Amino acid sequence: MEEQMARRLVAAEGKKLQQAGLVARTWGNISCRIDENHFVITPSGLDYETMTAVDLVLMDIRNGVCCGAHKPSSEKGVHLAAYQTFPEVGYVIHTHQTYATAIGLCGFEQLAMTEEEAEAEEKKGNHVTAVEGGFRRIVAAPKPMDIVEIDAIRALSDADQVVVACGGGGIPVLAQDNNLKGASAVIEKDLAAGKLAELLDADMLVILTSVDNVCLNYGQPDEKPLSTMTVAEAKKYMEQGQFGEGDMLPKIEAAINFIGDSAIRSVLITKLNKDGSNIHGGMGTMITK
Repeated sequence: MEEQMARRLVAAEGKKLQQAGLVARTWGNISCRIDENHFVITPSGLDYETMTAVDLVLMDIRNGVCCGAHKPSSEKGVHLAAYQTFPEVGYVIHTHQTYATAIGLCGFEQLAMTEEEAEAEEKKGNHVTAVEGGFRRIVAAPKPMDIVEIDAIRALSDADQVVVACGGGGIPVLAQDNNLKGASAVIEKDLAAGKLAELLDADMLVILTSVDNVCLNYGQPDEKPLSTMTVAEAKKYMEQGQFGEGDMLPKIEAAINFIGDSAIRSVLITKLNKDGSNIHGGMGTMITK
C-alpha cells in the first residue's frame, strides 16, 4: 500500500471510529502497514476530529525508529510487535468502547447477581435466570441488520489485507438521533459472519466448527454425515429439529441467509484440519441453492 493512501485511510477511519463512539478525544490508536518494513500510526495527544493524514507518524518495523512532527501513540510497541510477529497483519485498531471498557473493569465475581439484585432487575422488566453462584440477566439475541465498520472492512479487503472483524458477533448498537447507542443484547457470531459475507458480496462463506460435517441424527447410532445440502433441504431439516439450537442451528441459519436466492453463493461448514492444511474440495458440508 502506498504511504499516502495508508495515511488517508487511517485519518478517515479515526473520524469514523469517533463518530461511532468507539474512541473518544485522544484515546485509542490506529495504524496501517505500508510494506514489510514500515507502517503509519496515529500520534499521541491529537484529537481524531482535527487529526489529518500529515499528522500521522511513520515507523520502521525493523527497529522502531519514528519519523514525523509528532510523537507516536504510547501504544506504538503493541502495534510494532503485531507487525513484527505477524507479517499478514495489515491494520491494527485499539478502541475504547464504553461498554467493553466497563465490562473489562468488572471482576468475574461481579457478573453473578444476588437474589436481591435479580428481583430488582425483574421489576425493571428484565429477565434473569439462576446460575452457579447467583443469578444472571438474560438479554435478547437479535439478528444483525448492518455492520458499522463495513466501509473500513471493505477497503482493507480490497487492498488485499487480512481483516479480523465481528469477533464474538460484535457489539450491538442502535442508531438514535444520528448517534450509535449500545444495546442490551448479544449477536450470534455465525449470523454476524453471514451478514459480513453478504455485505462484502462474497461468493463463499466458510464456517469452521468442531465437527467434520453437518450431520443428521447427530450423536445417535444412525448418525449420517452430509457432504452436500441445498437450502431447501436445510430448511426441511431445521423443521425436523435436526440441528442443536446452541451449536449447529445458527450456522445453518447463517448459511441460508447468506445464500438467499443466489445461484452462485455457497457455504462450507467443516472442521479445520489439525495439521493446518488448507481447505480443499471434498471436505465438510457444502451448502448451495
